[in-house]
Amino acid sequence: MTDVFSKEKRSWIMSRIKSKWTTQEKKIHNYLKSLKIKHKMYPKIAGSPDVIIPEKKIAVFIHGCFWHKCPKHYIEPRSNREYWISKINKNAERDKKNIRVLKKDGWKVVRLWEHDISKKPSEIKNNLKGLK
Repeated sequence: MTDVFSKEKRSWIMSRIKSKWTTQEKKIHNYLKSLKIKHKMYPKIAGSPDVIIPEKKIAVFIHGCFWHKCPKHYIEPRSNREYWISKINKNAERDKKNIRVLKKDGWKVVRLWEHDISKKPSEIKNNLKGLK
């Protein structure tokens, strides 16, 4: 299937996708701040989690449903399939490797999915409260 956008328009759309400080990441940051949980966003440690809670040695990954192949909501792309399926599979494999590395180093790993942050904010906040 051909892309519905021109190459220039698709490039512009893709350039607007952020790798840091996404809406979900901002929400989690604000939840942690409101709960007075000391945390660090985008720490430079092995495994590259989005957030760490150093005092509890907890690493948090905030995964987008498309980019990280959510088991509930991932839909394979219809255009440029070879590229996207390969990219998404590599992301999922890297996620598994990063989690293994962090667990080996003694970190507890928490994975939060985009859909849960958006649709179940009070549940997520309560779960984060348990990290205190």
